[in-house]
Amino acid sequence: MNRISLLTDFGLDDNFVGVMKAVILKINPRAQIVDLCHQVKPHDIFSAAFLLGSAAQYFPRGTVHLAVVDPGVGSKRKAIVVQTKNNFFVGPDNGVLSLALRREKILKIIEIRNPKYFLKPVSHTFHGRDIFAPVSAHLSRRAAIENFGRRLNSYKKIVLPNIKVNTRTLTGEIIYQDGFGNLISNIDKKVFRNFVKKDKFKIYIKNRVIDRVSESYSQVCPLQPLAIFDSFDFLEIAVNSGSAAKLLKTKKGATIKIVRKTAG
Repeated sequence: MNRISLLTDFGLDDNFVGVMKAVILKINPRAQIVDLCHQVKPHDIFSAAFLLGSAAQYFPRGTVHLAVVDPGVGSKRKAIVVQTKNNFFVGPDNGVLSLALRREKILKIIEIRNPKYFLKPVSHTFHGRDIFAPVSAHLSRRAAIENFGRRLNSYKKIVLPNIKVNTRTLTGEIIYQDGFGNLISNIDKKVFRNFVKKDKFKIYIKNRVIDRVSESYSQVCPLQPLAIFDSFDFLEIAVNSGSAAKLLKTKKGATIKIVRKTAG
């Protein structure tokens, strides 16, 4: 319960992340804080949800996952803490927790309302410091989740873009661009294999055609594009020793299409 993962869009140029950690450690000096990511593009709730959803399963049970990507800070949006069978999740109720929560068995959802656990005064612009950090710290010290506020029956969800499938074509979307310029799609390995089966196929993205899925980046020549399943089993378009985003001049939201050549 001393473990807290921290995900924000605060970047590393300012002191916001350090201040949040200071608040946590003042309440729980034994807290083990893991910096999941602080370079999420400002206000990019979907990318933050994707990163948390991909990573949470690798943490030990009992981890408190704190995510603060909060363009609605100071508005009427709720602040929530969610207890699942394995972990706890704390953040704004704007969908940032939802892709991680879909993998979990949810036990309780609480709207954070009890000012006993807030820093005073509460800023209108920095709930990460004044609400989410102290609540996470108290939670890591085994405070009962009911202490923070009132029960809710639901939370705001965001979903991955729909995949369109017909007899010969599977159409997906690029949903994330990582720091290497790799383009990650919403097509996971299971969906891909169920569609392709043992048939030949071609992958179309922008003006490029790729006719196989590589097992490593080095299976193509340097600066050549390839398709590969990333470490979280999503189909990724990459470039050996380069950036797919730059080479293909494309980004999140681009269409990716797999066309299957049926036998006969």
